[in-house]
Amino acid sequence: MSIDISKIPSPCYVLEERLLRRNLELLNRVQNESGAHIIVALKGFSMYATFPMVKQYLSGATASSLNEARLIVEEMGCLSHTYAPAYKPHEFDEIMQYSSHITFNSLNQWNQFKDKVQGFEPKISCGIRINPQYAEVETDMYNPCIVGSRLGITRDLLGKELPEGIEGLHSHTLCENDSYTLERTLVHIEEKFGDLLHQVKWLNLGGGHLMTREGYNHEHLISIIKRLRNTYNIEVILEPGSAIGWQTGYLTSTVLDIVDAQGVDVAILDVSFAAHMPDTLEMPYKPRIWGATDPVEGKPTYRMGGMTCLAGDFKGDYSFEKPLQIGDSVVFDDMIHYTMVKTTTFNGVGLPSIGIWKENDEFQLLKSFGFETYKDRI
Repeated sequence: MSIDISKIPSPCYVLEERLLRRNLELLNRVQNESGAHIIVALKGFSMYATFPMVKQYLSGATASSLNEARLIVEEMGCLSHTYAPAYKPHEFDEIMQYSSHITFNSLNQWNQFKDKVQGFEPKISCGIRINPQYAEVETDMYNPCIVGSRLGITRDLLGKELPEGIEGLHSHTLCENDSYTLERTLVHIEEKFGDLLHQVKWLNLGGGHLMTREGYNHEHLISIIKRLRNTYNIEVILEPGSAIGWQTGYLTSTVLDIVDAQGVDVAILDVSFAAHMPDTLEMPYKPRIWGATDPVEGKPTYRMGGMTCLAGDFKGDYSFEKPLQIGDSVVFDDMIHYTMVKTTTFNGVGLPSIGIWKENDEFQLLKSFGFETYKDRI
């Protein structure tokens, strides 16, 4: 299938429906063969127009806030697995209405809300987030196990018996990792918390399981999950975000100007790395562009400039087969996960539109944003 960029507005996040289905079919195979429950994490992928397709394959969704939990109920039609570093007392009653599972980040939080949640009907399964003090994440901003991390309880703060009413443990230490990283992480989880795993009904291994990346060893993951289930007689839950939207779409943009910046050719675009692709600056990483490569001597080479006034709102450099012209399209690949969920209107810059390239080879524009979106945020 070829995508006709001329049918798509600029800028616009575009999800290819067939690619999403491909990912979901793979995740569903892992789910069926391993016996795990795989649920979508809205913090990484919350394009709710696709939820009717998602729920054909996955067994639920996980939220990190009241708003995400409500979106899951309203748009996916199921209750949420909910976790937040802390819950606001005035929101907790509503969070319970939207949740089948609630994980607490500390014993303080559990003690604050346990009477309320244990008296709620229908019954909510409660868990505690643990910190195994081991993570293979190079960027501190994304590492929940750095010294002083506020995320999860270390083993020294838990006794030999879990608090009455706690049915699960939740560990999230992966970030776009493979099954071998999970295997090494489980050594630390089981060394520190193995006795407690025999006391619970479920283990949530969080997100960061990039099962849809090429080369991922699915059979290895399936064997790990089966071993956990058999060893501890527990339900195993995985909640990837990136894996659902991985390589399912892109962000279209247009060259607004080309400037000579002290010998560097800069193509200024109608998108912003800071406002529309913040992970490229936070991680950081260099996104792929259709038809472009890393710099090649002798080829037309450009730095991509965002449209905000932030000095660091740029990425590069990229070489093209022919010189760019004002009005040309520049398409950033793999821009569906951790993009729309993080956008801002800094500088009053408008948000990209959102659309789907349907399986019948037609483009569907879902929404566009104007002044009111900006005004409503400030």
